[in-house]
Amino acid sequence: MIDKYAARLRRGKRTRKHIQEIGKIRLAVHRTPQHMYAQVISEDGASIVVSASTVEKEVRGALKSTGGVAAAQHVGKLIAERALKAGVTEIAFDRSGYLYHGRIKALADAAREAGLKF
Repeated sequence: MIDKYAARLRRGKRTRKHIQEIGKIRLAVHRTPQHMYAQVISEDGASIVVSASTVEKEVRGALKSTGGVAAAQHVGKLIAERALKAGVTEIAFDRSGYLYHGRIKALADAAREAGLKF
């Protein structure tokens, strides 16, 4: 029997392999109970183009809580603004094996509304 953590890692690995095959820049997301992290990673996976998280001082100050849906929306908007400024308009969404609901969905929707295409 495969446990929940191993299943998430397996799903994430499969997604990253597919994104590598199509050769797109990816938006990788990581979540913990307290924080949200997002990175836009180059096609070859060698460098991080831009990043945003709730750990950053200006983001933390603007939010009541860093672990909720509102925080995820804020990070999604911020990562999209930074990516557009860096010249990235189209990405592949790497949700790292997390199910597409809650904070992951909120981050993705906010990034789309701010102008990223995926």
